[in-house]
Amino acid sequence: MKADYEIPDNLLYTEEHEWLRRDEENPDQATIGITDFAQDNVGDVVYLDLPPEGDSVSAGETCGEIESAKTVSDLYAPVDGVVVATNGDLEDQPELVNDSPYGDGWMIRVRMADAAQLDDLLDASAYRTLIEEH
Repeated sequence: MKADYEIPDNLLYTEEHEWLRRDEENPDQATIGITDFAQDNVGDVVYLDLPPEGDSVSAGETCGEIESAKTVSDLYAPVDGVVVATNGDLEDQPELVNDSPYGDGWMIRVRMADAAQLDDLLDASAYRTLIEEH
């Protein structure tokens, strides 16, 4: 396990190690993926089972699976909403999750049902504290 994880200050985080970036142009939409810490702990990602466009997701509930060489992990939704896009590049290149967890390795975009739920997520400082306690 590496000691110094990338934790961008402009994102929000869950205790299950997902990140959320609110879309500046469409503030009711957000992009979601897993953190640098999560991809490092999962190992080399080989397959993703992501929800299709139009599916509803609920905060704290499983909305997909991340399969690596050593384990299968759940992807949890940080907020309630409807999936408006999935990252199709991950079908042929699941390793993007490991190579670029905050960039090309994003997983889904959702239209949030209630932006007030963002207040329940962790900021970068709180997330740093969470993984330091691991």
